Amino acid sequence: MDGDRPGEFELIKRYFAPLANDPGSLGLADDAAVLKPSTGCDLVLTKDMLAADVHFFADDAPEAIAAKALRVNLSDLAAKGARPLGYLMGLALPKDWTAKWLQRFSNGLSADQAAYDVQLLGGDTIRSANGLQVSITAIGEVPAGRAVRRAGARPGDAIFVSGTIGDAAAGLKARLAPAFCGEHGLTRQEEAHILNRYLLPRPRTGLAALLPEFASAAMDISDGLVADGAHLAGASGVDLRIDLSRIPLSSALKRIRARTPDEFIDCVNGGDDFEILACVPETDAETFSAKASSRDCPVTRIGMVEAGGGEIRIHDNGQPVSLAVRSGFRHF
Repeated sequence: MDGDRPGEFELIKRYFAPLANDPGSLGLADDAAVLKPSTGCDLVLTKDMLAADVHFFADDAPEAIAAKALRVNLSDLAAKGARPLGYLMGLALPKDWTAKWLQRFSNGLSADQAAYDVQLLGGDTIRSANGLQVSITAIGEVPAGRAVRRAGARPGDAIFVSGTIGDAAAGLKARLAPAFCGEHGLTRQEEAHILNRYLLPRPRTGLAALLPEFASAAMDISDGLVADGAHLAGASGVDLRIDLSRIPLSSALKRIRARTPDEFIDCVNGGDDFEILACVPETDAETFSAKASSRDCPVTRIGMVEAGGGEIRIHDNGQPVSLAVRSGFRHF
């Protein structure tokens, strides 16, 4: 326990008011924020709630917990093509919280605010009877009428994903089973890579400006590539044909695929990638890929949209694969 734990108003003043530099936050001294979008823009709002020992480990570094809570929301904004403006935060603290822990949590938010150009606008802090919980509502803006939805993919569109797929799920497996990395022959660098991808998502905010220009549909991959692909296919009323051999993989996932193909599939559809899945008209596919690379957000073409009714069809080097489509991460 920490004997220097402040009360609610002092807590806000000490740890969170310094993060609220946007005029719309009113210095966290009022009951609400006041926000106005830029002329010709729509507001985009998204919320993700994270709970200890469900979405992160309770003993993770406070800075990492703060960063993950913010970044998963920034990933949702990026998938809509929105530029982040600010966020509201609900924080439920366990009974054993300390001032030192909260300072480190605040430091994590501060670092990511600088990295992603976003500001705290307001929120609430309460006591939790069931462990730490962090709920963030992120707010962004996009040119009016240009927000990119899951619906909109058309037959003939190319399917792209950003980054690499499956690393975060592999990192979770490694956290839960210390022998996992050794059993799959991962190097220390590969082990560090997958652990870091689970702990610290990398929202592809660099793609946000490109998606309204090029994508017919997009979403972030949080529940798993196949599961989220099925969500997009269902919303668009099309089928997605995905080639396993084209899915971008880190060296760690390549080793896992070679050793245990079933576990590889679990990782690919395990969730927490927070990469972007986008459908782009064929005529724009090459330009989209080149512009994404120029923004240090490389994308890989993994398949094609086909006429259908919301199915995912998996192929490997052109051959159909009978693959049990896993449900991906479930929140309940």
